[in-house]
Amino acid sequence: MNAMRKPLQLILSTAATVLLAMSFACTEESEKGAMQVHPYKTALITRWGQEVTPENAWTEYPRPQMAREQWQHLNGLWDYAITQDDAAAAPDVWAGNILVPFCLESRLGGVQRLLQPEEALWYRRSFEVADITGKRTLLNFEAVDYRCEVWVNGTSVGSHQGGNTPFSLDITNAVQQGGNELIVRVEDETGGWQLRGKQVLENKGIWYTRVSGIWQTVWLEQVSAAYIEDLTLKTDAASGTVNVAAEVNGSGDGAVLRVTMKDGETVVASAEGSVSGLALQVASPKLWTPDTPHLYALDIELLDGAGASLDRVSSYAGIRTVGKTRDAEGHLRFTLNGETIFQWGPLDQGWWPDGLLTPPSDAAMLYDIEYLKAAGFNMIRKHIKVEPRRYYYHCDRLGMLLWQDQPSGGENPRWLFLKEDAPDAEWPDDAHAQYMQELEWMMDTLENHPSIVVWVPFNEAWGQHRSVEVGNWVSERDPSRLVNIASGGNFFPVGDVADAHAYPNPKFPYPHERFTEFVKVVGEFGGHGFPVDGHLWNPDQKNWGYGKKLPESLEEYKTRFRTTLEELNQLRREEGIAAGVYTQTTDVEVEINGLLTYDREVAKIPAEELAEIRRELLPDLVGGAR
Repeated sequence: MNAMRKPLQLILSTAATVLLAMSFACTEESEKGAMQVHPYKTALITRWGQEVTPENAWTEYPRPQMAREQWQHLNGLWDYAITQDDAAAAPDVWAGNILVPFCLESRLGGVQRLLQPEEALWYRRSFEVADITGKRTLLNFEAVDYRCEVWVNGTSVGSHQGGNTPFSLDITNAVQQGGNELIVRVEDETGGWQLRGKQVLENKGIWYTRVSGIWQTVWLEQVSAAYIEDLTLKTDAASGTVNVAAEVNGSGDGAVLRVTMKDGETVVASAEGSVSGLALQVASPKLWTPDTPHLYALDIELLDGAGASLDRVSSYAGIRTVGKTRDAEGHLRFTLNGETIFQWGPLDQGWWPDGLLTPPSDAAMLYDIEYLKAAGFNMIRKHIKVEPRRYYYHCDRLGMLLWQDQPSGGENPRWLFLKEDAPDAEWPDDAHAQYMQELEWMMDTLENHPSIVVWVPFNEAWGQHRSVEVGNWVSERDPSRLVNIASGGNFFPVGDVADAHAYPNPKFPYPHERFTEFVKVVGEFGGHGFPVDGHLWNPDQKNWGYGKKLPESLEEYKTRFRTTLEELNQLRREEGIAAGVYTQTTDVEVEINGLLTYDREVAKIPAEELAEIRRELLPDLVGGAR
């Protein structure tokens, strides 16, 4: 078996040789001179990245909240090529191999080539389908950045625009039994109105290497003519209910749902009825919290009018209710299941030195969450990125609250923080419509996860536009969660949260009267930088962190952390601050303000020590404002 495994180092060297032969890439010119063809090639690689092979690259089931038993992943080695963006036909000559689901620019992808705005990236692979009789075949992409078209056996089966969320294509009319050819064409300008998060064409400081093409799992599943296309789960802690609704695709006239809910092996509720919604009630429910992240298993079956099974999926639900309440001093506080909770978490960007936006493995992604959980955090602010769906599954089962940011892009207004009369940026209607479409896709993809408690449409003033319209839409779209319209950005009286950013020391602006009807939080603070030799992205480049100068020792770094946490707790007691977000989980490229190094090999403050500091300086996260 081992003799058949192709080592990652060989993939990398082979791809590099192919790239050197691509003379066009080395001779193109830009207005600034020679075009930069390759990203910075760091020596950093994670322990998980060192174990990646074409055979083990992201083989886990990608959609835990709507799982089918039969599926086939298409990750592994694909052919790739780069052409000018006016090329409409697949190339005759392919440049080499790329390891999917890692992006073109990443070390783990094996290419490390920068896709230019005027270029197109092409992928090709073959796949086998054993049987197509009486079945519909769905081709699923978890994420492709940014715009793509897909062909199966020479037939175009669909296109997609938006680089952060999953999409599915029905390839039934193009697929054939036995061997098939799949081709994907991608364009990614990493600019303009495109929602791209922290990606830029020239990475520096807090802006990182661009990511192009497929960057999450590609997979196949087969379903019947009528099948469950989507689920919507809603829960209520007070009544112990779980509401299940299904979106059905196909000729499902007269179809009904049969839902069975289990606690372990024990059936606690069941119901049968309309696909538009069923209510299941649990006597004495075990509520979902960070300390007790109890999940109920759901078996969901689609039946035809005669009671025959058309489709079956497994899911789960955590029963919990998110809210807010006013304390004795008149400050609004977060609640979970009716109990006050102070939310304490890190800013988490989810970048990796070897995979960039793509974690090297599921185990690597899980490591970050487990470290933060052990460190005493009860919340994560997922910053300007939508993670693979398994990330949210792990937060659900481990018990980690999430604030979910929408990836940013487009033009910015003047940034006035929380001052009065702040402006919005002017966005054209088509760019705004695309923003709203991608926001809806994100919310629809993630809305069933009990871990997510706050939506964050904008960060600071990045692409902030039509704030009141967007905030009202999000609140109406999902009234079960709270809305932080612009974390640290221009304040508009919409949603539920007023969010201040302050570095390195936490602050919230006076006077507070404007924010009486809002939960007051410090959505970013800290950012204390500390470089660790041997674990830097680029040892020859100046490191970047918040504050006038970097600490001169590890002890000084820890002292700064303790001081800002004490100040946060003072804001909590005296000014009614209801949450704090410390920047950040890991170093990212030349940013060295992480609690962990970028390769996750060094914890600048071990998890156990962080947990003890939190218990000492930020006590009683649950059940009381002080």
